[in-house]
Amino acid sequence: MVQIAVSAEVELQVAFGDVDMMAIVWHGHYVRYFEAARNALLDRIGYNVETMRAFGHEWPVVDLRIRYALPARFNQRLIARAELVEWLHRLRIRYTVSDADSGTRLTRGHTDQAAVDMATGRLCMNTPDILRERLAPWLAPPASGDPCS
Repeated sequence: MVQIAVSAEVELQVAFGDVDMMAIVWHGHYVRYFEAARNALLDRIGYNVETMRAFGHEWPVVDLRIRYALPARFNQRLIARAELVEWLHRLRIRYTVSDADSGTRLTRGHTDQAAVDMATGRLCMNTPDILRERLAPWLAPPASGDPCS
């Protein structure tokens, strides 16, 4: 598997509207925190939603997993981090949401996204060339002496 090391973080503050009757962040809002980090990641590699669409692709989320360890609370400062861990045949982005002050992990998860050709609506079985080009600066070089390089 080709290794890649690209990530992005955003700082967020829990808004009053994000908490439920138990005064903790409602579980569904973590998806928005993931999305903010994912948008920062895609901006960083130069392949945001506008670029995807300009090159004829959409990338719907086809799988979402979330694990909750500790609750976030009103006014708490958070760091949402997104890391691209797979990009061949799909985008798998791993997320963590942590307390900004202590670094304590509150939530983790991942999304899988699949490329869809906008003109035909068909699933793309290979990574679009434009994404390969945009990821080139982050691709790890093959290990020396690797017979498959």
